[in-house]
Amino acid sequence: MSGKRVSVKTIAAMKDRGERIVALTAYDYPTARMEEMAGVHLILVGDSFQMAVMGKETTLGADMNVLVAHCRAVKDGAPNTLVVGDMPFGSYQPSDEIAVQNAVRFIAEAGADAVKLEGGNQAAISRVKAIVDSGIPVMGHIGLLPQSIRREGSYRVVRADSEEMLLKQISDLEKAGAFSAVLEMIEEDVATRISEASGIPTIGIGAGRNTHGQILVVNDMLGMNGDFNPKFLKKYADLHTVIREALNNYVSDVAGGAFPGEENVFKGKGNNR
Repeated sequence: MSGKRVSVKTIAAMKDRGERIVALTAYDYPTARMEEMAGVHLILVGDSFQMAVMGKETTLGADMNVLVAHCRAVKDGAPNTLVVGDMPFGSYQPSDEIAVQNAVRFIAEAGADAVKLEGGNQAAISRVKAIVDSGIPVMGHIGLLPQSIRREGSYRVVRADSEEMLLKQISDLEKAGAFSAVLEMIEEDVATRISEASGIPTIGIGAGRNTHGQILVVNDMLGMNGDFNPKFLKKYADLHTVIREALNNYVSDVAGGAFPGEENVFKGKGNNR
């Protein structure tokens, strides 16, 4: 964004102008810095960290303290990008009061610009409204809800039979004050109609081509995990292979005595070139 700071108002204005919103996850300073340099508008410090970085099967064990720390690093790396802290499972479900307390941590301790939470039922809408009323911007999240995997049993595409419910949820999120919403794993036609009906920007992941923006997990789009190949994912690099080759070469060089080489060692005064 050429040094211009991206805010929730920026995202809203982009939707109104018909400009596509570019979003990615990040979990550390160097990745966030590169994403800002590339022109990413919105960075989500996602509870996907639990799967993409920690190697777990679900996001459910994501820890509030860990996410706040990583969010701080991301904001330091991308000071002009809209950084959203993803509220982990258990950080907002118990009550509006607990939700506000934890949302405040993302803003006060991590320097985040907004928070995200999952769901569009009555309880989730209440949490969104309470956090917004406290002065903190909120991104909603409907469709597939990874934090509800224990109830749903599997990660499945959300079909047309859920369209009426999803339309109500996006409307309720907008009325509660959410500035945008993630649409995850929703049939393209359904996501299109939701986006057309929505007064707030929709950010899709596995929701087709007609949402107002797109988001992917950065580790996935960079090909860090060679075995993860869902239909919605496009890999822009194959870092799994690149890193494996680099590691193999390092092991070989150290084991064979090729590293350190002459150019890598310090010598006494007069001999150090």
